[in-house]
Amino acid sequence: MVEFDHFKTQAGLPSFVLSPTLWVEKTNAIGIFSKSGRYGGTYAHKDIAFEFGSAISAEFKLYLIKEFQRLKEDENNRLKLEWNLQRTLAKVNYHIHTDAIKEKLIPQTITPKQASLSYATEADLLNVALFGVTAAAWREANPTLDGNIRDHASLEQLVVLSNLESINAVLIHQGLSQKERLLQLNQIAITQVKSLVNARGVKGMK
Repeated sequence: MVEFDHFKTQAGLPSFVLSPTLWVEKTNAIGIFSKSGRYGGTYAHKDIAFEFGSAISAEFKLYLIKEFQRLKEDENNRLKLEWNLQRTLAKVNYHIHTDAIKEKLIPQTITPKQASLSYATEADLLNVALFGVTAAAWREANPTLDGNIRDHASLEQLVVLSNLESINAVLIHQGLSQKERLLQLNQIAITQVKSLVNARGVKGMK
């Protein structure tokens, strides 16, 4: 789509502003519209609203996942069905029981040495930003564990990892170097994980 290419090119620039009205007008989008006036606002199909909310709020995204988990468990209790949460949530190992354990989820600040290194893949760049190690380094340190570093991540970490992937794409488009992106992604990871593990609403869902 020609108009989308224009938006994609301009995204990230300080002067770029995209309103819902402009988006609908330029792309003939369906499922979303804006209404002016006293009772006006922006309205969208629930699927679009959920996706938008997930993109701008890690806490909201985690809430959706936990709510889906709760509904499935309620359904299975009624229907006596077997449901594998790990398979549905990409083998998430979610075994957090105390605040002390939760604090260990907070990513460490990237060291000057880590910032100066070049990473072979963007996936490893995200691994270092969030987990502090590359996939290969994690495997070397955990030879007895099956799977990879992401298979053993917490639900909070997986939510933040998904957000980092989108943010990294924007930073690449802005022309930032790998070192600059790593430093920014690390700070974002720290902020978002802290927000999730300390959120009062999230704690109440566990």
